[in-house]
Amino acid sequence: MIEKGISIKPAEGRLGVLLPGLGAVSTTLIAGVELIKKGLGRPIGSLTQLGTIRLGKRTDKRVPKIKDFVPLTKLEDLVFGAWDIFQDNGYQAALKAGVIEKSLLDQVRKELEAIVPWRAVFDQAYVKRLSGDNIKKGQNKMDLAYQLMEDIQRFKKEWNLSRMVMIWCASTESFLEPDEVHQSLKNFESGLKENHPKIAPSMIYAYAALCSGVPFANGAPNLTVDIPALVELSHQNGVPIAGKDFKTGQTLMKTILAPGLKSRVLGLKGWFSTNLLGNRDGEVLDDPASFKTKEESKLSALNYILQPDLYPELYEKVIHQVHIHYYPPRGDNKEGWDNIDIFGWLGYPMQIKINFLCRDSILAAPIVLDLALFMDLAQRCNMRGIQEWLSFYFKSPMCAPELYPEHDLFIQLMKLKNTLRYIRGEELITHLGLEYYD
Repeated sequence: MIEKGISIKPAEGRLGVLLPGLGAVSTTLIAGVELIKKGLGRPIGSLTQLGTIRLGKRTDKRVPKIKDFVPLTKLEDLVFGAWDIFQDNGYQAALKAGVIEKSLLDQVRKELEAIVPWRAVFDQAYVKRLSGDNIKKGQNKMDLAYQLMEDIQRFKKEWNLSRMVMIWCASTESFLEPDEVHQSLKNFESGLKENHPKIAPSMIYAYAALCSGVPFANGAPNLTVDIPALVELSHQNGVPIAGKDFKTGQTLMKTILAPGLKSRVLGLKGWFSTNLLGNRDGEVLDDPASFKTKEESKLSALNYILQPDLYPELYEKVIHQVHIHYYPPRGDNKEGWDNIDIFGWLGYPMQIKINFLCRDSILAAPIVLDLALFMDLAQRCNMRGIQEWLSFYFKSPMCAPELYPEHDLFIQLMKLKNTLRYIRGEELITHLGLEYYD
């Protein structure tokens, strides 16, 4: 992971942010960063830009901003590049996504139009509801990986980049079970050459990134970088990896509320969740195979937070349902409904109802920014392999095989900040506080 006392390489030069998928999330991120750079917007939702970190005792009153505490790349030094199955440039794609109004987009039209997507690695067998014509062709999947590596190197040279990161912002792929081809790097590379059906496009992107020494984070629930073969490659090449599935709307609410119920040892009978979503993500998830991938991600959080094996009388028989409905009139403005049946003292029943009228890409964009900056920081700290300290941003966080993933949002935040304290040589904070009363 990291050797104590290791020095952090400075954030010198430009950082390239590589984005598979130039859709709603990517264009909202890019437009937002360009607007913020011009003083026309604020980076709300971004821990790296607005978050603070307490150092030492409360009485010390040392609470710098995170971006002033650790050496992060400045927004002015970010350069964006993307792949997509559609030929629309960044401005056209942002208009179609419909997240940010045209009057604001026009303020950064020049910057957005400059982003012309490269041909994507895509196979409709993995995303049945989408089709496009801006697609790479190759002899096999290894050939496609080499083409991605060429894109990465060309982008680096063109912009004179000193470092790069890749964040998957493309669609949810069909559900895949781990296979023998995923179990070792040797098997995986043979599978690439043989066009193995269990190697999805997202895995090809991850492989190309790691071979190029580029940190990779997976923002979708796909089985992508969370396989032994690519974990092995990340260690071999000294590259950080993280994932998966950006924690934005309904699951964000669950990871806030469920720890509260558990902390008060209140019981839970059932949690019924449904979503209305009308953007491209909603269209993709209308396919049962893609929804299965998302469902697995969304269902896992509650079970890990509530630990029914430790609290059987409170959480052993929870009925947890998740539904997603594609409803085009909503566009990117998702509506999440939750009905939560809980019980308290003497078993008396109570209910909680949540109606979260959220904006998926508005919640996701600052996550992508933070991941880009933190993944770059991790690499400059010589951290490699799974970055569990970034679990804060994911629905299905990666962790070592012998561990269970931590889903409690507040434990995740403490872990993230303690990691930052650790790499800067500051005392870790336990919140014990007994020293104030001795």
